[in-house]
Amino acid sequence: MCKSTFKSFFGEKPEGREMTNARLDGLRLLLLGSLTFLLLGVAFENATPGPMTDFKGLYYPAKTLLGDHSPYNESDVERIYRSDGIDHSSDTSFVREITTRFVYLPTSLPFTIFFSMLPWGPSHLLWMALSIAVLILAAFLVYNSGVNYDPVISGCLCGLVLAGGELIVITGNPAGIAISLVIVAVWCFLRNRFPLLGIVCFALSLAIKPHDTGLVWLYFILAGGVNRKRAWQTLLVTVFLCLPAVIWVWHIDPHWIQEMHSTLTEYSVRGGMNDPGPSSKGGHGLDMIVDMQVMFSFFRDDPRFYNTASYLISALLASVWAVVTLRCRPSPARTWLALAAVSALTMLPFYHRQLDTVLLLLTIPACAMLWAEGGLIGRLALLVTTAGLILSGFLPWIIFYAIIGNVHLPATKLANQIVIACRFFQPRSCCWP
Repeated sequence: MCKSTFKSFFGEKPEGREMTNARLDGLRLLLLGSLTFLLLGVAFENATPGPMTDFKGLYYPAKTLLGDHSPYNESDVERIYRSDGIDHSSDTSFVREITTRFVYLPTSLPFTIFFSMLPWGPSHLLWMALSIAVLILAAFLVYNSGVNYDPVISGCLCGLVLAGGELIVITGNPAGIAISLVIVAVWCFLRNRFPLLGIVCFALSLAIKPHDTGLVWLYFILAGGVNRKRAWQTLLVTVFLCLPAVIWVWHIDPHWIQEMHSTLTEYSVRGGMNDPGPSSKGGHGLDMIVDMQVMFSFFRDDPRFYNTASYLISALLASVWAVVTLRCRPSPARTWLALAAVSALTMLPFYHRQLDTVLLLLTIPACAMLWAEGGLIGRLALLVTTAGLILSGFLPWIIFYAIIGNVHLPATKLANQIVIACRFFQPRSCCWP
């Protein structure tokens, strides 16, 4: 890298021509991450026997609703799934379970129902292309937000997130689209540009994955002023977009809430797909669960313990964050610090998986700002942010599991716990050859 990159890394803020060179370096790093994400994402998707499983779990329930049947009725969805004219012989029972048991709110249907109107082939390709495009756009907007603080750090960290985001392409999970849309909305609101686009993007994001982006919406409520106005407008548009779908589902299946609750309960039982404990069928390995319950379950595998502990700690952290946000006058620096904190806090109390961590893109402008200011806080910010982005990426874990799979530990209780924590588990949404 050029001299400006070297200076930027050691905390000297470049100026004039050096700033231009640093911006080019940051942009090159971001483009490298984008290219890695695109090429490896498509390659892994093609190499996986059961790709786009999470998208199937949206596509077929929406197609079922178009046929005037309940998307929450497993037998109705399975009938549409089997009569689709597609060869599903390679789908495992694991894949079929995810495909036929709808776990999203009806609010997600207005967005996904358009894709269900198309045949599976063009539909899943369009979804994959959209997922790739909007996530790269979101990363560029985050880079644009941090470029004036430190372009090299911003470009490097944004590229790092993209380079580890292949799970979004492989699984087709809507988290990639929902989180990317909320990042577009944040950029629009904070730059006061294209506010209508920001409102629509934020509304779609809330409709698709409210547990990913709800706390970001709460920040704009607490920030007051024009931010609060935008947040209320977003909520109004969300209701406008989602109410017809909710009424439609309720008309077809008045008991959809009970059916959805039953599905989620079965997934969360001891040893189930969404069980955060050590015996989970789908909580560890690639696409792992990342909430705080996973950590506490290793000390005591009891939902009453790990849920209570997670909720109490998360509530305390959220309360501190909310009080500070309310008392501080909004400024660009405080806004990015608040969004960085809430993006990490979002992962803690509720069910989230590895691919939801792309929301940590919102930590990058704050990290670049603190790094540019120098000192111990800046170094700690860079260390913590980089570690978080690496540990939540896809490629680092592939390498880690390849290594740990060849390590033979002695047969002790501690060694067994290490193996459970680090075991190579077949991903819930994609099966590797």
